Parts: sequence; structure tokens; C-alpha cells
Amino acid sequence: MTESTMTGHEMSSHPMVLLSYKLRNFVEWFGQRGAYFILPLVLFTMLDVFGRKMTNQTIFGMSIDAQLWLVENVSPMFQSTMLQELEWHVHTALFSLVLGYGFTRNRHVRVDLVRMHLQTKMQAAIEFIGTTFFMIPYTIVVLYFCYVFTYDSFITNEISPSLVGMSHRWVIKTVLGVGLVVALASGVAVWLQSVVVLFGPKDVRFELMTLEWPEDMGDGVEGYKRMVLDDQETDMKKIGEAGKG
Repeated sequence: MTESTMTGHEMSSHPMVLLSYKLRNFVEWFGQRGAYFILPLVLFTMLDVFGRKMTNQTIFGMSIDAQLWLVENVSPMFQSTMLQELEWHVHTALFSLVLGYGFTRNRHVRVDLVRMHLQTKMQAAIEFIGTTFFMIPYTIVVLYFCYVFTYDSFITNEISPSLVGMSHRWVIKTVLGVGLVVALASGVAVWLQSVVVLFGPKDVRFELMTLEWPEDMGDGVEGYKRMVLDDQETDMKKIGEAGKG
């Protein structure tokens, strides 16, 4: 991670921060390459739609069956069943490999009705709880079952139930497993950062993934001083509530 990518924050040498960067680099390597699967996905979808729409059509008095012509003269791959299976294979690869990338870039779907109004440490606490008790354990469980059904697919040499479908189903199931490993790495990376934000020194600054430092939220007070004020404000609220009780 170079200083030019730190978005104004000084680079931290904290080992947990450095490890989170290494994990994010791992996630982004797969995510950036997996994103290119959108190109064959669009191509296969267009070919499938074109072939079905140009089947048994009459143009200028001539009967046209584009899909049949492509199958007989180009490749059996142009059969509708084959194209549809290619579509969902490529879609699975695309979704699996960019899932973790979307999380580390904070581009995943988030119903953020409460968290957005909280202080940085409270947001970090939510990230910590979410990754510790939900995302990481869930991904590990799903990864285990993915390994089981991928291994079974490989041992049995699973193929498509369709006579004209694709063979070697274990390949796409392996890609799904790789995507889950990438997603797990992204969860651990975010977990490490949330731990440092919650329990690390207040003056440490580094590039965050799913959070924002207080000074980046538009506060007039910058740096760790803002976090100190946030803590003081929280303490004052607790004292006030205790006094009322």
C-alpha cells in the first residue's frame, strides 16, 4: 500500500492494519479480475436472445433460423441450453469474485437507517459485532458445505442434467468456493480495522474500508481530538442519565 493511496491519512505501521491491507490487496486482485466476467456474460446473453428471436423468422420472403445455422456451421455452443448454462456459470463467477471486493470498498447493499447517525466508534462497534458474529462465521459454514458439494461433484464427474448441457460442474463450484474465500478475507480485513479503531490509539490514522474518520464526516474538529470529544460527549450523556435516575 503506497502513501499516494492513503487519501490524506498518514500510513500506520500497526501490524493489524498492515495485515488488513494485505488482505484487501488479495481481495482486490480477485475482484478486479473477476469484474471482467461481465463481458462474456453480456456476450452470451446477447447471443442467446438473438438466436431465440431469429428462430423461424421470415424476412423478405426467406425463412431464417439463425440459431440452427450457428449450431450446424459454427459450434454446438450456440444451442440455447448451452448458452443459458454459460450465462449462469459466468454470472456465478462474476458475483462470487466481486462479492468481497464490494464489501472492502463499502459498495455492498446496506440498510443504513441508524448507523449513519452514530459516532465513529459506535459504527466501528457495529462493524465489529457484524463481522465477528455474523459474516465471518456464516461464510466459514457456507465455505465448508461448498467444499463438500464441490468434492462430491468432482468425484462423481457431475455434468449437466441436460443432454446438450455443460460437463465438469465441479469447475464452477470451485470458483464459487474461491469467491467465498475472498469474501472471508474481506470480512477479516474489515474486522481487523474495526478492532484497531475501537481498541487502538486514538491518534493512529489509516485508510478505512467501511468507516469514516470523524474529520472526514465534515466535522470542524480534526483528527483524534474529534474522537476524544465524541468520547467526552458519550460520558456526559451517561452521567446525565445516571443523575436523572
